[in-house]
Amino acid sequence: MASSTTRSGPPAGMTAHTRAAKDVVGAPPTVDEVMAVLSNVIDPELGSDIVSLGMVPSVQVGDDGWVTVEIKLTISGCPMRAEIKKEVETRVELHPGVARTKIVWGEMNADERSNVMTKARWNARENAAETMVPDSCNVLAIASGKGGVGKSSVTVNLAAALAQLGHTVGVLDADIWGFSVPRLLGISDRMEAEKVDGSDKPLIMPNERKVGDGLLKVVSTGFLVGEDTALMWRGLMLTKAVEQFLRDVQWGELDYLLIDMPPGTGDVQMGLARMLPSTDLIVVTTPALAAQKVAQRAADMAKRSFLNVVGVIENMSSFTDSAGVEHALFGSGGGDALAEAIGAPLLGRIPIEPAVSAGGDVGQPVAIEGEGPAADVFRSIAEHIATELAPPVAADDIDMAGCSARLFDSVNKAFDELDAASVTQVTVD
Repeated sequence: MASSTTRSGPPAGMTAHTRAAKDVVGAPPTVDEVMAVLSNVIDPELGSDIVSLGMVPSVQVGDDGWVTVEIKLTISGCPMRAEIKKEVETRVELHPGVARTKIVWGEMNADERSNVMTKARWNARENAAETMVPDSCNVLAIASGKGGVGKSSVTVNLAAALAQLGHTVGVLDADIWGFSVPRLLGISDRMEAEKVDGSDKPLIMPNERKVGDGLLKVVSTGFLVGEDTALMWRGLMLTKAVEQFLRDVQWGELDYLLIDMPPGTGDVQMGLARMLPSTDLIVVTTPALAAQKVAQRAADMAKRSFLNVVGVIENMSSFTDSAGVEHALFGSGGGDALAEAIGAPLLGRIPIEPAVSAGGDVGQPVAIEGEGPAADVFRSIAEHIATELAPPVAADDIDMAGCSARLFDSVNKAFDELDAASVTQVTVD
């Protein structure tokens, strides 16, 4: 970090329109003192301080109390520039030894922008906002790079299969524009808000559906507007809607929360990564090479947001006719190629079957009581999730997770065995 102390007057480039210097009382601050002050200036868009983000490459302090701060913005036309300027000047000039502050603006190069965004995402992850999703819940986001790959169908069938295993499963329809979960699950009731003990405001109650010994809790904008209503919302409104579904819904106890993500890598995806940093991502693709390449972007988004990609599902993999002949209608190999490219396992290939779309049309996912290869694959993936990929975690065991807990359990077991042996010996004697 560059710094210097000079005895000159106002920095070069200052004009008659510059604010007059204030009276200086005492010695000027050190560079470290100025940096400490600047560490309290938060970039409104990135949500972190400008020092830790690397936006302040140099500070110069003159003996006459003039302070020059170099600030690099992600783009020269940053709309937050005026707000950052005001905050920097106000905070630095509180020091009695500062006459005035000059800001020298710069623009980051591509590498610097990438580093700043990485730091911002990490800071957001470490300071995630409170939600109503219980800490013991396994959150699985079902994502794709593009629409039309059957992501929503995969989401509801996996949720239904997990519920069939006896789990309580939340389904969040985060595809705000293209919501289809209500129809796919055969639920049309409007969501209502109710007063809940311990909350200072009414909370939205999810719609519920029993599946076997399990339970589905479902939230979607489709329960707030008609199925034929077009939501003409911009990105910020979409993000706020999803945030409300996480903060203002009485989810209650959950083993799993499956999130039907919108296609692409936009505001909603980044907002979910910020609010639910422990989310695991499952990427859905079709066998087509083009779909696989686009789906890779969703995995890249997860990596940049510090989310873990736990698997790939290839949907619409093939069609088998009545003679038993298999037809690769949308090509082949996309799921394998994507899994290899992103270093995640291929969880399964879901064949093309009329029963899948027919079940969705009547709100009866094929994974519940359907028969055939597609239903079998959904159930197999759900079983894999529940037993290996993301087994349910009891709320009481959260603080005891990990190797230390397993060691502690092993020690306790050993002591129990010794106690039992002692009791047996005493009885025999």
